[in-house]
Amino acid sequence: MAAHHTPDDDDADLFRNAIGPVRKLPEAPPPPTPPKPRPRARMAELDEADARHSFKFALDESLLEAADALSYRSEALPVPVFARLKRGEIAVQEELDLHGADVRTAEQLLRAFLNDARQHGVGCVGVIHGKGLHGAAVEGRPVDSRGAPVIKNLVDRMLRQRADVLAFHSAPPTRGGTGAVIVLLAPSKRR
Repeated sequence: MAAHHTPDDDDADLFRNAIGPVRKLPEAPPPPTPPKPRPRARMAELDEADARHSFKFALDESLLEAADALSYRSEALPVPVFARLKRGEIAVQEELDLHGADVRTAEQLLRAFLNDARQHGVGCVGVIHGKGLHGAAVEGRPVDSRGAPVIKNLVDRMLRQRADVLAFHSAPPTRGGTGAVIVLLAPSKRR
């Protein structure tokens, strides 16, 4: 059987003859790789998640009631100074009012407030958390489903977990009583 030529074969031969010898082009460089992601502080994220979990677990264990006083003293604070704090004899330099805030907002505001106070050398602050008497029993509101004041318990737990808090106690009745707390902060270390 004879090979059958098509017009396409003739065109291909004509083209090869017209262009002459060919050489292979160099390989194209590979496309650039996307930049590596920025490093993340994974351990800090894990620590934060663990702290949140522990915080929520601790919150469920022993909830404060509306009339309960907040009270804490670190070993670094002398007992006579703590007694003065309890009597309301230490002047509050700055104050934060958390009335009407939801849990997430209250947590952010309290962290920022304490960090700012410490950064500016403020040694004694007041936090008005309320007693949770007028809130609805809904997640994120002033009281939880058992009637415990959520913001008050949040403030208590957060203050106990901070290394820069030397002591705190509920305010005297004239300054908000069990609806507010006075906090003594450790002096910031000069660098």
